[in-house]
Amino acid sequence: MIIRVGHTELSLRGESLLKVEDLHVKVGDREILKGINLEVKDGNTCVLFGPNGSGKSTLLATIMGYGYCEVTKGRIIFKGEDITHMSIDERAKRGIGMMMQRPPNVVGVKLGSLVKAAAKGSNEFVERSNEFKMEKFMDRDVNVGFSGGEIKRSELLQLSAQNPSFLLLDEPESGVDIESMGLVGKKVHDLLYGSAQRCKGMKHASALVITHTGQILDHIGADHAYVLKEGRIGCSGRPADILKDIRERGYRECIQCRQPLVQM
Repeated sequence: MIIRVGHTELSLRGESLLKVEDLHVKVGDREILKGINLEVKDGNTCVLFGPNGSGKSTLLATIMGYGYCEVTKGRIIFKGEDITHMSIDERAKRGIGMMMQRPPNVVGVKLGSLVKAAAKGSNEFVERSNEFKMEKFMDRDVNVGFSGGEIKRSELLQLSAQNPSFLLLDEPESGVDIESMGLVGKKVHDLLYGSAQRCKGMKHASALVITHTGQILDHIGADHAYVLKEGRIGCSGRPADILKDIRERGYRECIQCRQPLVQM
């Protein structure tokens, strides 16, 4: 399948980077994910739509390895390796990085120290913090007193220092004002397509992105979209088509219209 984004043709025939197979996940006593099957091809960006409470953030947290997400069935395969029960740091070392929607405050840890640690001891991104409008925050505790936009820019600065090959982005436009959205979109674009990825021998990184508004799609090319509802994948297809259907009809009618599930 070939999808055209602007003047660029993107192929979905690449090697599989991430495979989620029949994934069931509990948080506490409640089953949140109820048999998720999802794939992200190498070099592709997939978008995840869905109403609030459908399990989108839980899916990203499970892929990243957060301990409160208990996998009761299924597998997560990354670069051909089963990572289902690996720790967060093992997944990060393999090239997975995540921007959380609501990251916690980290009292006692300076943002500059965290950015330097993410860059494996290099000061490069501390020195480049002005590109993210975060130069005044390097000596402040991580996220303490930060606005929504400042938190997003902080998360992007940390991710840029880490330079992962696979990005998990949980609503990058959430809480960001119109003025900051351009900067956030540019930095997400740089993470996916920038020179750091080309230096690693890749055309660009891959991503799984949660979005409600679709604003981030104005800044990045997306190859495929999934709709998650009540812990299950309802349908999939072209991102622009699915977003249009959701805006015009809502999630219920979008899923009913597009069943059976479109497979890549």
